[in-house]
Amino acid sequence: MIPKDRVLARLDLLLRENDYPGAKRLLEYWLSEAESMGDDRGALLMENELMGLCRKLSEEEKALYYAQAALDRVGRMGIGDAVGGATTFLNSATVCKAFGRAEDALHLFQMAREVYERELSSTDERLAGLYNNLGLALVDLERFREAEALYEKALALLSALPDKEPEQAITYLNLATLAETEQGIDGGREAISALCEKARACLEKGRERQDGNYAFVCEKCATVFGFYGLEDYAAELLSRCRRIYEGT
Repeated sequence: MIPKDRVLARLDLLLRENDYPGAKRLLEYWLSEAESMGDDRGALLMENELMGLCRKLSEEEKALYYAQAALDRVGRMGIGDAVGGATTFLNSATVCKAFGRAEDALHLFQMAREVYERELSSTDERLAGLYNNLGLALVDLERFREAEALYEKALALLSALPDKEPEQAITYLNLATLAETEQGIDGGREAISALCEKARACLEKGRERQDGNYAFVCEKCATVFGFYGLEDYAAELLSRCRRIYEGT
């Protein structure tokens, strides 16, 4: 078995340093090692990490390659009905969505949903992540009411859990994007403004937090706030994010 915990710790360090080439070399090396050892679970983990990294780097061909490789491995391992297999469906769907393949993504998201809703607790945060990502694919397909219902399910779940305000902020911004896509930037201005304010309130509840997840959410949300004309707040979020990553 490959030393998964040690590999992931090293990966986290490389990503924090923005050393994406180093991160990719690390994952590719341990994928090769896992395959040579016959360690399917280790190889599947590396493929999942690689598809996500290549998606982030906009390397479409590589991202889709690792997504398909992971899906094939899930099939060979016979774990498509388990949470681990469903997580690969979700990750692969996210890759498809990122590269404009919303229909392919939708099929994979639905496969993940079937397993997650059966196997996970109704208060498991992973369900909210699935609902948010599935909602994004539905918005791409202009199935707005279905997407809206999923975002509302995500908000209901997250509001019942402690310290999940950052994740609620992401969901409110997803609803803002839905309003913009459906009504246009002018037609949806009032709804967009209200939803951005709700997202901002959620982020401000955690402004003293110093954890990596909060920094990641701040960075992700900053782009959306900037797009909707809230440049000053976007800059504040990015500054907050940098302070956390730099430990200052």
